[in-house]
Amino acid sequence: MEQLIGKRMKHDILNAYGVTIVPADSVLTRESLNILINHRIDLYSLSLAEDQKPVAENSIQLGELVQQTVTISKELFESILVSRKVPLMEIRNEVLPAILQLSKNPDIFELFEAVKAKDDYVYQHNVGVGVISTLIGRWMNLDDSELSILSLAATLHDVGKIKLPLEVLNKPGKLSEVEFQLIKKHTILGYELLKGTTGLSMRIARVALQHHERVDGKGYPLGLKKENIDVFSSIVAVADIFHAMSSRRPYHEPLSFHEIVSQMSQGRFGALDPHIISLFIENMMKRLVGKQVLLTDGREGEVVYINPHNIETPLIKLADYFLDLSLERDIHIKSIIA
Repeated sequence: MEQLIGKRMKHDILNAYGVTIVPADSVLTRESLNILINHRIDLYSLSLAEDQKPVAENSIQLGELVQQTVTISKELFESILVSRKVPLMEIRNEVLPAILQLSKNPDIFELFEAVKAKDDYVYQHNVGVGVISTLIGRWMNLDDSELSILSLAATLHDVGKIKLPLEVLNKPGKLSEVEFQLIKKHTILGYELLKGTTGLSMRIARVALQHHERVDGKGYPLGLKKENIDVFSSIVAVADIFHAMSSRRPYHEPLSFHEIVSQMSQGRFGALDPHIISLFIENMMKRLVGKQVLLTDGREGEVVYINPHNIETPLIKLADYFLDLSLERDIHIKSIIA
């Protein structure tokens, strides 16, 4: 058993009831191996991923790659103010490969932590949304060409903000109605900038225009309904909200994990595409098995089982007993411990 610790799973491991107990790409620990043994899984039959880099080494590389990508992205975006042109070739060569590479990180919670915006929000947000959108695209089994278009569209979704005043973008308090209307113009500004860029798919310009549209027609700038919204725009909308609510911004601290998942499910940030939001949350929750989490009452525990009928309320192993969150409505997951 010892030789399996630190290895990565190639496929999801299901129990006899068809529930994922150890998700694909997760790193095997002593605890996860004990879970497999308890479910009578033959350890010698496990399919392991080819990439077996130590987790600690991977974590260092991950953080460095995110920071390098943000720095390069910031320089390229700021160059637009001078040249009035999108440096498409440089973004494709210097930013897009990193976005695609980051989205392959097997530990998605480590990835989410690495791409959270902590200070330079606008540029960290571009990279974060690019990575999370690409991750969703992988879960949707997009082919490589579609994935590249989605990644580039997501990374450029807020490019119109480059033309807005920094004092409004970084305002620590609530925006006035005039300021909010100004912010909303970034969708049109981005669309106009991108549609005039030679060699760029119109689909990418459309994502810049539509990523604040909502399936019930209550979004902006055009009030489009689901059938008229590009699916890539709907993917970026989900990634945009998740990253924004996970990050520190001038006017709010990050929300807890439970609050983000719950409010996105309930449409508190506008009506999102139900298929995409469901796919995103289900894939995220099933990868919680084996993770250490901090609960809202201050206790720490390990997620050992995801309830297929209520995936937002898993079973948590504490020091002395098991806590079923479906029976404890006042206790939730605050954060995942890296």
